[in-house]
Amino acid sequence: MSRIFDLDGRTALVTGAASGIGVGIAEVLAEAGATVVIADLDGARARAQAEALTAAGRRAGSVEIDVADEASIVEGYARVVAEYGAPWILVNNAGLQNRELLLEGTSAFWNRTLEVNSRGPYLLSREAARAMVAAGAGGRIIHIASAALIGSLCKGHAAYASSKAALVGLAHATALDLVDQGITVNTVLPGGVATPGSIGAEGPAPDGPGRRRPPLGMCEPRDIGAAVLFFASPAAARVTNQTLAVDGGWSLT
Repeated sequence: MSRIFDLDGRTALVTGAASGIGVGIAEVLAEAGATVVIADLDGARARAQAEALTAAGRRAGSVEIDVADEASIVEGYARVVAEYGAPWILVNNAGLQNRELLLEGTSAFWNRTLEVNSRGPYLLSREAARAMVAAGAGGRIIHIASAALIGSLCKGHAAYASSKAALVGLAHATALDLVDQGITVNTVLPGGVATPGSIGAEGPAPDGPGRRRPPLGMCEPRDIGAAVLFFASPAAARVTNQTLAVDGGWSLT
């Protein structure tokens, strides 16, 4: 691999990496040379995914973190720093995709969606930035939002799209907060990806423009991983406060 995408010697923490898009992200970063720490609410699956990477000759570990729980985030991140050193890369990937129509909306559904999809990444970014600044070597924070923000919506996405839009706002503000420390913050907008989370999402049946098949075909988890690799790599050393849609050309239709 060209050294412009070389992550040898770097440590990456990827949330929600025991399944779905997170698996593709973890694989791609590990193949680029990073030590990848699989963070997930399901500790057993996180360990299994880390073991699969190490069996393939990669460097990987795991940690159980509930991104909806601040104490779990703080304690889990501290364990990662103690065992692996401060991760140079944080990928905020964990999220919920459930749907609820606005006319049937509840504050409990809204709160839970934003707790996981927005508040969790905020707290993780805080912990990561503190560790990166203390280490004094810069770093990369990458959010996984959604192509729903550019129109790939289904009915029932009010809470989901709002929670993902919050990640773009978070990136804008924190990129400025952290630029003097050499830490970049960027966002990937995945289009349709057939994952257990998307297939098993609760709520009304998918209906809306997000169901259109993109001209280049549905995305795979590793397609999202490739975009993350770009933002994490030396190739993006001067790139911050940017969003990149990986949607199979959906926006052309």
